[in-house]
Amino acid sequence: MKLHFEPDLDYQMQAIEAVCDLFRGQEVCRTDFTVAMKQPDEMQMSLGVEQSDLGVGNQLTLLDDELLKNLTDIQLRGGLPPSTSLASGDFTVEMETGTGKTYVYLRTIFELNKRYGFTKFVVVVPSVAIKEGVYKTLQITEQHFKGLYAGVPFDYFLYDSAKPGPVRNFATSSNIQIMVVTVGAINKKEVNNLYKESEKTGGEKPIDLIKATRPIVIVDEPQSVDGGLAGRGKEALDAMNPLCTLRYSATHVDKHHMVFRLDAVDAYERKLVKQIEVASATIEDAHNKPFVRLVKVENKRGRISAKVELDKQTGAGVQRDEVTVRDGDDLQQIVGGRAIYADFWIGEISTARGEEFMELRYPGGEVFLHPGQSHGDVDALAVQREMIRRTIKEHLDKEKHLRPLGIKVLSLFFIDAVGNYRHYDADGQPIKGVYAQIFEEEYRRAAKLPAYQSLFAGINLESAAEEVHNGYFSIDKKGEWTNTAENNASNRENAERAYNLIMKEKEKLLSFATPLKFIFSHSALKEGWDNPNVFQICTLRDIQTERERRQTIGRGLRLCVNQDGERVRGFEVNTLTVVATENYEQFAENLQKEIEKDTGIRFGIVEQHQFAAIAVVDADGHVAPLGIMKSKALWEHLKAAGHIDAKGKVQDSLKTALKNGTLVLPVEFDVPRAQIAEVLRKVSGRLDIKNADERRQVPLRKGKDGKAVYLSDEFKALWDRIKHQTTYRVQFDNAKLVTDCIAALQKAPVIAKARLQWRKADISIGKAGVAATAKADEATVVLDESDIELPDLLTDLQDRTQLTRRTIVSILTGSGRLDDFKRNPQQFIELTAETVNRCKRLALVDGIKYQTLGDQHVYAQELFEKEELTGYLKNMLLDTQKSIYEHVVYDSTTERDFADGLEKNEAIKLYTKLPGWFKVPTPLGTYNPDWAVLVEEGGTQRLYFVVETKSSLFTDDLRDKESAKIECGKAHFAALGVGENPARYVVARSVGDLLAEAEKG
Repeated sequence: MKLHFEPDLDYQMQAIEAVCDLFRGQEVCRTDFTVAMKQPDEMQMSLGVEQSDLGVGNQLTLLDDELLKNLTDIQLRGGLPPSTSLASGDFTVEMETGTGKTYVYLRTIFELNKRYGFTKFVVVVPSVAIKEGVYKTLQITEQHFKGLYAGVPFDYFLYDSAKPGPVRNFATSSNIQIMVVTVGAINKKEVNNLYKESEKTGGEKPIDLIKATRPIVIVDEPQSVDGGLAGRGKEALDAMNPLCTLRYSATHVDKHHMVFRLDAVDAYERKLVKQIEVASATIEDAHNKPFVRLVKVENKRGRISAKVELDKQTGAGVQRDEVTVRDGDDLQQIVGGRAIYADFWIGEISTARGEEFMELRYPGGEVFLHPGQSHGDVDALAVQREMIRRTIKEHLDKEKHLRPLGIKVLSLFFIDAVGNYRHYDADGQPIKGVYAQIFEEEYRRAAKLPAYQSLFAGINLESAAEEVHNGYFSIDKKGEWTNTAENNASNRENAERAYNLIMKEKEKLLSFATPLKFIFSHSALKEGWDNPNVFQICTLRDIQTERERRQTIGRGLRLCVNQDGERVRGFEVNTLTVVATENYEQFAENLQKEIEKDTGIRFGIVEQHQFAAIAVVDADGHVAPLGIMKSKALWEHLKAAGHIDAKGKVQDSLKTALKNGTLVLPVEFDVPRAQIAEVLRKVSGRLDIKNADERRQVPLRKGKDGKAVYLSDEFKALWDRIKHQTTYRVQFDNAKLVTDCIAALQKAPVIAKARLQWRKADISIGKAGVAATAKADEATVVLDESDIELPDLLTDLQDRTQLTRRTIVSILTGSGRLDDFKRNPQQFIELTAETVNRCKRLALVDGIKYQTLGDQHVYAQELFEKEELTGYLKNMLLDTQKSIYEHVVYDSTTERDFADGLEKNEAIKLYTKLPGWFKVPTPLGTYNPDWAVLVEEGGTQRLYFVVETKSSLFTDDLRDKESAKIECGKAHFAALGVGENPARYVVARSVGDLLAEAEKG
């Protein structure tokens, strides 16, 4: 199997643009330097010469003021808090796990090279797992990137401290150079070979060669790179003398200058990752033993304590509760006198890092509990058997649904110790551990159930049960599995052996030809290994430690791929089921706390800059962001109205006003009102984690005659009008495109000449060190760059816009702005390319024409029965009377209210929420309309509609891509409207909007 990469995902392109726009105005240039080859002493005496090569490095020509201006423009565009000064050369990109972070930063390398000529890049990662993952991605994207960037030559290598030779080539080559290195290989100056002279690099220290190139340093997971070994990671990054440092993660600790943010909430809402559901195994009414579970130990200002779970006696019966205990506490008193806790005492509590424990003393013995461990619990193995059984059931249910779509289902088990899955006898022969034995027993049992017979036809269950599971663990030098740790060189070698195996088999695992489907791991798959087809994650160990929950589910968030290596979208296919031992409300609450802690997202808090990026049209028709000042004014209004408190926390009055549509805003915010309401709705909501036990198959509704409604004459009449599939062609009106481009270019901003910035600072030397204090008398001088060598304008614009030279000449001469090209060539090229490409996108939709493919190419009515529809109770309108399904599954409050309105309005005869398989092709990806509705006017005339529901009807309030797809939807259904009384396509906020359209006849 070969994985396909989508080159035009809008959010990935936005992340790439954000970084590239930092250098807007930068000329294409490089710096050259000499790399000496030091000869042994005797050779130098005899030859009297020193060999040398020419080194090639990156060069930055922008002033700090220009970089800061670019940075604040990017932040305003992305709705991010603006930076007031350029504190460092560190820039932050935040992308949720599973949204293609590695692809984004690798493609950014090629884009930076294409636009500005940068060639030297160092990717720094925290662990062997991520290093292998990046290297694997470079291998499988090599042809993809060469196809996108005209075959540009590039070299990439893993830095190996034992083989520093490639570093010399890194410094001297004029091709794009990508060096991938773990922080462990660079953060110890006293032992790392990076800082030592080597014959293999011509006698130079590798670090000196790297410094001379002024590389762009890309840090993957900087929170793990910076802080390692007392902050030495950050020191090592700065030692490379980077032109700038780009930092990519979902969980930044130090946010530096934020240029792009796609947080967990955005990713879930835009369905860029899998829907998460939790199948929770909670123990109830098991209070017959003296249960004690250690949650954590604490040392607050010398007061040592432990937080434990106990079964306490309350007025409502025995309840499991968390309490704080100290050395010498009597547990019987704490739990309300329950006799089974008689003579249970707390002993020593240790808070030493890595040695945290609590001593529990009881009659006849004592036990030392580590965080997450318990005493007096139910049989742990019995619970784990049930969890394995449930994971197998979830797996087989998904396999029935997804195998026909060409999607292989994988399940992942995280376990507490390797020995529970596999151990070794005295001769080194492997023996199945208890988890492996339980798995095979439960798999064979499930395979015999009638519901899964179709999956096991002709399969030998004895051998199949052994073939479908395996473990990925660290491998020691004897080839035996061992628990994973990367705390020293030997353990890193063990991990490397395991990761090599995992990464090499990444695509094989996705193929039906490989029987392996269930993967057991210790912690080897914690980061760096993300297989898109993991649909179940079962935690057979404690998941309630800090950040563990997010890291665990992160292994299964990526959208799945089919047997052709193509990404498959939509929550109806992509649902990750987490099988855990905490109830789903707890899981959701704890996950939310982790996201708040990791990302700084403050759920339920309105920030002062929250509305700055909202686009508004000014009096001259220009689109511009609302801006920081107006955003702050709006924030103050909400505070004065009592909708938020002094810290921005959302109050109940705001939620009520949003729900009832009664939010009052100042007159100046009338135009962007819908966008403001949408921002507030998102902020005041919570992360939506589903309960697996609430998932239901939605049956087709039957009429009074016992016949399925979708087979009725009324629905057939509606379906026949919309079932035909189409193809499209785009007709460019070249003359109109040229005219539009000329008009847009004439309205584009003024292009400034290059400037020289003067600054003064007082230097003071004291006991505290040397400090520089900027003085007020700054000055700017415009430079007359008469000696600029003008680039090939037509070729450059041709590459950026894919228009012919003739068309580009017409646009440039018509705009009357060619003098600007001489003033500042680079800025003019960028402005022109951006303007032309925006006009092209609009023209793409304006000129689209659809035609039907004929009667053989239709969405058959029978698909309603063949394609199973599932949903969750909390997102269902139950027991409908007019839908073709018994319940309606909705994605938003707008859809819920619309369905409710359809049910209650007498003019609506029947309707359906159009399923995910009903798709309209567009140049911007497939489009799935919302509803098909049959309206009966006056009891006689029947009208047929396809409806798209939106919270606003104003195009400005919709994303460009969204509104473009709606235009394509109109064109598609217009092409189908050839017969008598055709179906009409409508965009509506409510049933009232639909009926107003129906009254037009």
